[in-house]
Amino acid sequence: MDFALPGELEAVRESVRRFVEEVWLPVADRYEESGAFPHAEIRRMGEAGFFGATFPEELGGSALGFLAVSVIAEELSRRAPELGYCMNMQAMTCPFTIFNWGEEAQIRAFVPDLIAGRRIGMFALTEAGGGSDPRSSIRTIARREGGVYRLDGSKMFITFAHAADAGILFARVPDAPGHGITAFIVEPKRHPGFRADGIRMGGLSWALRANAVFLDDFPVPVEHRLGAEGEGLRIALNALEYGRLTVSARLAGLARACCDLAVAYAREREVGGRAIGRYQMVQERIADAVVMADAARLMAYRVGWAMDRGLPANRIAARAKYFATMAAKTAAAALFEVHGGYALADAYPVRKLRAYVDMLTVGEGTENVQRILIAEDALGYRDADRHPSRNRLRRRTD
Repeated sequence: MDFALPGELEAVRESVRRFVEEVWLPVADRYEESGAFPHAEIRRMGEAGFFGATFPEELGGSALGFLAVSVIAEELSRRAPELGYCMNMQAMTCPFTIFNWGEEAQIRAFVPDLIAGRRIGMFALTEAGGGSDPRSSIRTIARREGGVYRLDGSKMFITFAHAADAGILFARVPDAPGHGITAFIVEPKRHPGFRADGIRMGGLSWALRANAVFLDDFPVPVEHRLGAEGEGLRIALNALEYGRLTVSARLAGLARACCDLAVAYAREREVGGRAIGRYQMVQERIADAVVMADAARLMAYRVGWAMDRGLPANRIAARAKYFATMAAKTAAAALFEVHGGYALADAYPVRKLRAYVDMLTVGEGTENVQRILIAEDALGYRDADRHPSRNRLRRRTD
């Protein structure tokens, strides 16, 4: 018997499985070979409601909640890890941040199209040479000239930037408070001065790729500033909290995918006339992997459960992301060892799964960053939940 989710969420999980098997997998290789962005398929995901769980019905959402986001992100990454990116760009860090912090006109202008898949989103925070702390790493400058800000600088590892219609981009406004960091809603295709160069990463999708972004006198209307000048750091940290919801669920899904494949292969592969699953060392690897994957899944669900109730979630989100990283690494290592030499063969998805585990290990805060947050909180040096979570779906606190 599976974890006792509400029946409606099990139905959502089943719809994700069907979409991947019936719609995505038949065309996935074609997109990877061409590098073309799968606009039609992402729009179908939006039409199926995969991106709208945390948005009210008047914006085109379903208001199913954050636990639904966990379930969808987990199942997508279990079946097709490359599609997991969509849960950030189309469901959380891009549109939910606009919904959470934007003015009504901004919300109406951008959120419905993003969660419907009619527009492609992005979230541009990271810069080359910068770590996980945006306080010191952001060097992109935004200078106001009347009714327009002009942005100059660059960003690194920005998913979907090559296809983005809209997104959130962080820049530093000189002399503004709060380190000057300010959030902007940008439209790359509508204005000159925006360039995205794809970054090839072994094992990761080329169609759904990350990019280096270059801004040269890129204009952003003042009415597209998100929040006040200097409020960008609060907005970014809040967005990353919700990003950890999806990343922990995606890692849990990857861990389950690794376990599924390891178990199937261990049953089929024979050595010395016996299935290798009969050997104690193989059983040890599989036992560790399946238990950690199950625990990671429950921790990811707990984050969604807490967010649905408007409870502080930064502490448990950091713990869930950190543990899901360890679980996915353990499961990927077991998968690799069980397959032996075949793990290196392109006919098996072992290297692909490991690549996605490695990528998500550094997403929304590396292991060491999570360790610091968790340890300082446990030691009482710094309360992880000291800042109220801003959650417009349930309540709004400043």
